[in-house]
Amino acid sequence: MINVVDFFCGCGGTSAGLRQVGMNIVAGIDNDSDAGKTYAANFPDSTFLLKDIRNFSPSELGEFLVDLPGRLLFAACAPCQPFTKQHTQKKEGDARRELLDHFHKFVDELNPDYVLLENVPGLQRIARNEGPLARFLALLGTREYSFDLKVISSQDYGVPQMRKRLVLIASRLGAIAVPAPTHGVTQKKPHSTVWDWIGDLPAIRAGESDDTIPNHRASNLSELNKTRIQNTPVNGGRKDWPTDLTLRCHEGHSGHSDVYGRMAKDRPASALSTRCISLSNGRYGHPTQDRAISVREAARLQTFPDTFQFFGSMNSMARQIGNAVPVKLAEAMGRAVNDHLAKVSTSASSVTNG
Repeated sequence: MINVVDFFCGCGGTSAGLRQVGMNIVAGIDNDSDAGKTYAANFPDSTFLLKDIRNFSPSELGEFLVDLPGRLLFAACAPCQPFTKQHTQKKEGDARRELLDHFHKFVDELNPDYVLLENVPGLQRIARNEGPLARFLALLGTREYSFDLKVISSQDYGVPQMRKRLVLIASRLGAIAVPAPTHGVTQKKPHSTVWDWIGDLPAIRAGESDDTIPNHRASNLSELNKTRIQNTPVNGGRKDWPTDLTLRCHEGHSGHSDVYGRMAKDRPASALSTRCISLSNGRYGHPTQDRAISVREAARLQTFPDTFQFFGSMNSMARQIGNAVPVKLAEAMGRAVNDHLAKVSTSASSVTNG
C-alpha cells in the first residue's frame, strides 16, 4: 500500500488519479475553503486540512501518519501562476514563489518514500541555479533521493488537452523515471479529442443546466456575445466575425486569437485556465452549441469522472477545475510509482531469498 498526502491539493485532481491506481489517500492540504468542500465530498475516507502550508508544521502532519502500514508518497502542485509566461518578468515579491520552499520541510523531516511534483514548465526557467526548483533538487540530493524531471505534454497521457507540464518523480528506494507517453502518433493509442470526452453530454443553452449530469451548467451570455458565438464557425474565432461585432480592443490586434473561439471537435482542447467556462477568456466555446463549455465539460476535459462533483460558485468551480492536475496525468504517474515499488520489492525479495 502507498499512502498519499496531497499538498496544495485543490479540489483533488492528483488525489483522484492516485486513488484510481489503488493508493490510499490519507490527507489533502490546501487553504482554499471552496476547494476543500469539493475535496471533502469526493474523498470521504480521507482528511482535508484547511491549512496554509507556511503555518503548518511537519509534526502536526506526522500525527496523521503514525502507524500507517506501507509506503508514503508526498504529492505537490504548488500554485503555478507565478511561473507562467505572463509572470516570468515579475519581481520576487509574490509569496507564492516560495511555497515550494515550505514544502521542503515536510520532505526533509518526514522522509517520504516517494515525491511527485507537478507544475508549469516555467518553474525550471526562473533562476535555474538558485530558484525554488533548484533548491528543491538540492534537498533531494542531500536526502539521497533518485529522481527524474521532464517537461511532458498532457495529451500524450490520454488527456484531451494540450497542456505542457513539468513533472518530477523522486524515490529514496532506487532509480526511477517519468513514464513514457502512452498516446500519440507513434503510440498504440491516438490522442483523445474534445468530442471523445464531451460529445455525449445533453445539449443545453447558455445560462442553463441539465440536472441529470452533475455540474452540467453553462454560464449565461449577453445578447451581443450570443450573436458573436452564433457567428463563430466550428473551430473558428473572432476573426470570422463581421466587422460590426469586433471589439474595439481587438481592432488591428492580431494576438489573443483564441478568445471567443470555439473548440475543435477532432483534436485536444487548448489548455484550460481558471476561467475555462468563460467565452471571452480563451478558446472555450462549445464546438457546436452557442455557448461556452459547461462546468462538467471542463471537468471532463480535465478527465474527472462524472461521479466527481464540484461545489461553490460557477467562478469558484471553474477555478478549481482549471487549477487541477488532470486526473489521467496523475494516474499515469501513480502507475509508474506502483510499478517501481513492485520492481524494487521483487528485487529485495530475491536478494533475501538468495
